[in-house]
Amino acid sequence: MKAIVYTHHGLPIDDANALVEMDIPQPVPGPRDLLVAVSAVSVNPVDTKVRAGVKTTAPRVLGFDAVGTVAAVGEGVTLFKEGDEVYYAGALNRPGSNAEFQLVDERIVGHKPRTLDDAHAAALPLTALTAWEMLFDRLKIAEGGHEGESILIIGAGGGVGSILVQLARRLTKLTVIGSASREETAQWVRELGAHHVIDHSKPLGPQLEALGIAHVDHLVSLTHTDAYYEQIVEIVKPQGQFGLIDDPHALDATKLKRKAISLHWESMFTRSTYETPDMIKQHELLDRVAALIDDGTLRTTLGEHFGPITAENLRRAHQRIESHKAKGKIVLEGF
Repeated sequence: MKAIVYTHHGLPIDDANALVEMDIPQPVPGPRDLLVAVSAVSVNPVDTKVRAGVKTTAPRVLGFDAVGTVAAVGEGVTLFKEGDEVYYAGALNRPGSNAEFQLVDERIVGHKPRTLDDAHAAALPLTALTAWEMLFDRLKIAEGGHEGESILIIGAGGGVGSILVQLARRLTKLTVIGSASREETAQWVRELGAHHVIDHSKPLGPQLEALGIAHVDHLVSLTHTDAYYEQIVEIVKPQGQFGLIDDPHALDATKLKRKAISLHWESMFTRSTYETPDMIKQHELLDRVAALIDDGTLRTTLGEHFGPITAENLRRAHQRIESHKAKGKIVLEGF
């Protein structure tokens, strides 16, 4: 089967060898696996981080988000059958979605939203899981609650932010503040439902004060947390919450002590990596998100369609992600 792989980590993305096409054997499903014929994928920052930093001794298939059709099932599968249309975010410790066929554990797979085509559905899984787990599992925000409280989302125009803004606005009573540094992404965040948008290239505190918000109850930093950390400590309320998903070089948690700010780190790969007892919750969450898409509560976050799934197009997508100028999600479709 055709696959897009990397064979040497750390190559700059403008090097033609950074991602290459290769024929590899089609995998065989284990007991709880689905063999999925992949039809569309999207690209996430984690793809670029793995390609740049994780050594490999054999060709490694990247890709996490995917939409496809179940081609075969393992003997222990109970949630799906051949022919089902599915979407999922995959796992760090298994070959990825940039291939014609992929194996994925049924417990982290959802039924594709009925109202979306493959490309628009492919934009959703990883970011939806990350945003949902951050808001409801890590920060313990209650659906329908928290009237009078506020949440600031730094980097709200990216993939995770685009879903997190919607979840916070549609499923809670929080005042939602998003940050964006370009007018294009600021308008995107407004369209997704943010009550207010501020510019994270400028000091955050004065902009919040201009909105009549001295401090925020909850803050989620999705990018460049190192650069904003000192400001974060100042603008979160005493006994407030601070969540993040990126990888700061250093984070002095003692600075949170004087205000008793709680720290919450989210990684949607934790459940699949460690096969936690609640691993099946990701299946349930993806089905819930699909229902919310189908009833019009949430919308897809597809930002750009880069064409077929080829090495050249994936290199372009990685380059766009690394530029930090992506709006929503970058999707590729078909081999």
